Amino acid sequence: MDIASLSMNLSTMETQSKVSLAMLDKTMDMGETMAQGMVEMIDAAAMERSVYPERGGNVDVLL
Repeated sequence: MDIASLSMNLSTMETQSKVSLAMLDKTMDMGETMAQGMVEMIDAAAMERSVYPERGGNVDVLL
């Protein structure tokens, strides 16, 4: 194998690795943002339950 093709192959592999890591980092950031949104929704629901404790406490099921 000649040195030029080896160098190009290594460069390509390094670029692919950097792209994969950048995509993983972006995916992790999106997951963190979504998790923070879920926590905020849960906190908002808990706040509403504390203000209106009678809401959502009973479910009528008619068969």
